Amino acid sequence: MKIPNVMPKTLLAAVIAALVGGGAGVANATEPCDDFGECKVLVEINSTDGDIGFHFLMDGDDLVRAALKNPAGEKIFQYVVRRELREQTLTETFAESAEPLCFNPEFDDDEENDDEDFVTLTEFIDRWSEGTYTFVGENADGEASYGESELSFNLPAAPRRLKWEEEEDGGDVEGEISWRRGWHLGKCSRGMWRLPMKPKDVPVAIWEVVLEVDVDVEDPELDEEYLAVANAKYVVRIPGDAEELEVEVPDDFLETLPEDTPAKVEVGAIGFDDNATFTEIGDICLNETDDGCEDDE
Repeated sequence: MKIPNVMPKTLLAAVIAALVGGGAGVANATEPCDDFGECKVLVEINSTDGDIGFHFLMDGDDLVRAALKNPAGEKIFQYVVRRELREQTLTETFAESAEPLCFNPEFDDDEENDDEDFVTLTEFIDRWSEGTYTFVGENADGEASYGESELSFNLPAAPRRLKWEEEEDGGDVEGEISWRRGWHLGKCSRGMWRLPMKPKDVPVAIWEVVLEVDVDVEDPELDEEYLAVANAKYVVRIPGDAEELEVEVPDDFLETLPEDTPAKVEVGAIGFDDNATFTEIGDICLNETDDGCEDDE
């Protein structure tokens, strides 16, 4: 099935909503970061799927090479651009490590994940060092850039009791996402005693809320109307000290989507160190009709 060459108005509206809201999982990088415009290292956890990863971001001017060093001064990442990319140069680099499970999959009820790699929270803490990570860059003129960012293990608790509600008001379809503050790390909770601060005590700087269309774009039987909005998402951030932990999803966004659109909701607690813990719920049916969102499995 071919993707249309012209972006439908519905998809365009959805993309605009996502861009206005921001991007899921994007770091609140240290700005400025010495010679860099931005730089940051952080830990991200998905408490629902039970995985954990190391992320970093650097943003410099016209870079042709860059590196990241751990607190011991050892290089753990580097790149060098060549040929046409050297002529163009790079600015921002955002990278995510692999995100292995943070629990032994042999002890859960899912036999399909028994062969997946896992790194427990304790092993992750032993692998990565708290402290100062150094960013080093060089531009096409040979001028060097340096920056520093701190990695901590102050991990905010996973949001809990996520809820999606959709209702029609005066002919307009409106949605609301709500949640509660948590006290643990979901499937990554085992080993929390190694953390410098209990997750429930880690202040939340920002709540990141994402409503995302959840379809399998590789499904050959997927209707074209769903394929056209496969990457549509609504993203918004609210302050961590907000009294009401809920956000409204405007009808302008929901109306861009077809009837019976499968979706999922993700809410992230992002700390002042930029470490983030996300919780998600799936099996949401947007603009639901009597037929509902069919499960093809």
